[in-house]
Amino acid sequence: MNRTASTPSRRLLCGRFEFALDRPLVMGVVNVTPDSFSDGGRFASARQAIDHARRLADEGADLLDIGGESTRPGAAEVALDEERRRVLPVVEALAGAGLAVSVDTQKPELMREAVAAGAAMINDVGGLRSPGALAAVAAGGAGVCVMHMQGEPRTMQAGPCYGDVVAEVLAFLDGRVQALVAAGVARERIVVDPGFGFGKTLDHNLELLRQLGRFAETGTAVMAGLSRKSMLGRITGREVGDRGYASVAAALIAVQNGAHIVRVHDVAATRDALAVWQAVARRDG
Repeated sequence: MNRTASTPSRRLLCGRFEFALDRPLVMGVVNVTPDSFSDGGRFASARQAIDHARRLADEGADLLDIGGESTRPGAAEVALDEERRRVLPVVEALAGAGLAVSVDTQKPELMREAVAAGAAMINDVGGLRSPGALAAVAAGGAGVCVMHMQGEPRTMQAGPCYGDVVAEVLAFLDGRVQALVAAGVARERIVVDPGFGFGKTLDHNLELLRQLGRFAETGTAVMAGLSRKSMLGRITGREVGDRGYASVAAALIAVQNGAHIVRVHDVAATRDALAVWQAVARRDG
């Protein structure tokens, strides 16, 4: 039986991991970069990144998202060899310890290598539009997250414009899901992410958050990545390092509005907030 838009998947398959979607999942951010917007340089060595990832797992992260190339507005591209050098030792160590690892990359070569090294998910901010990307993720059993981005990191915040931001982002993501399914990827392996802050104004981001539940129409799990982003700075007036409270609030709203996964820097605080929300939701149910 073909899955329809009205019956989204209730599980997420990520290689040897299977996650039930009856509770929100938390993905912890691990940037192995010198220039990411929030914590660039703090975990730039493999040892620092591995130690940080283990702390996030201890705090309750279900998945650990390893990124070796910054995708902040204005970020420059990183060569494949350098991204490989940053990412693969971290993936090997964490996957070898039995942790569910996601790799944040747009490069098909690294996608294949990461899965071979034990990665459970590939998270592509470019929506798997690079030549060979669809084939790279279809070949294995890893989960796949496809994100919407208008433009590219270097230019995406230079006047983003939409007629109907929710309809346009949803149409793009649905198209990518259809392409993945046609390539042989089961919907239970797919996650969609509307790409908060990736070629969107504050108003665009807020409208996407209000209507986040619409993205389950793709028949897949939905992820929201709002943690410490500039939209929260615009709202609160706080610098990136002081956006923890706003980030937890945004993650909670995202889950209330339909997100199955939240991608965050502050795992323990997010997990606690979601535990309170779940306790109330269970009683109401």
